[in-house]
Amino acid sequence: MKKRINRKQKTGCKKQKPATCNHEPATMNQQPDVGFTLIEIMVAVSIIAIVLVSVYKMQAQTITMNYEARFYATAPLLAQLKIAEIEIENLGELADGSGDFGDEFPGYTWNVVIEDVESELLGNIAENLKKIDINVSFNTDEFTFSLRTYRFIQK
Repeated sequence: MKKRINRKQKTGCKKQKPATCNHEPATMNQQPDVGFTLIEIMVAVSIIAIVLVSVYKMQAQTITMNYEARFYATAPLLAQLKIAEIEIENLGELADGSGDFGDEFPGYTWNVVIEDVESELLGNIAENLKKIDINVSFNTDEFTFSLRTYRFIQK
């Protein structure tokens, strides 16, 4: 009859734990690998980088759209304000001009061009008809709004 030999008996360690026994093979002392491999970390970092770049682009685009929406909501009102100022001016002072809207609207500038309308169809009435072009711009022509109107101004 063969006697079964215990592994501990084979290595010479009888009552010691296998991890502390000096005669154990090196592979038996290692614990199973825990953690992430380098490739897993690189994939995770690249995914995070792609997502962050996309979020940053969306944020920048949202800010630009906000400026644009604010401009196209404000510029028509400023152009109407300038038309009202032109209409109440003295006719002798009616001329081209440019300027800004002051501290209330920093960065907004205006340019007005007033021309006589010449038309054979309208005859003498055309003498009192004026073409008024108003350009409102923001941050040195980053955004531009143009308005053309015709006004009948009696002398």
